[in-house]
Amino acid sequence: MNTNQIEALIGMLAVAGLFVIMVLPALIGLAHERRVDREIREAQDRLRDKEDQKSSSRSTVPSTATWYAEGRRSKKLVNS
Repeated sequence: MNTNQIEALIGMLAVAGLFVIMVLPALIGLAHERRVDREIREAQDRLRDKEDQKSSSRSTVPSTATWYAEGRRSKKLVNS
């Protein structure tokens, strides 16, 4: 290898090194953002699952107190 080829190789390595130094923080930030987004999505899924469990465990049949109160209301309307 002559001097011109060595200088060209050093120049290419310097440019490649600078490119890596410039791009590496962006790639690290992108990976961090993807991880945070994934964690947020998983937390939302867990929250949604908990809400689904709560809503499915609730009874859709009115309680005895509700039946009693509605019966009293209807009697008052009839007596008036």
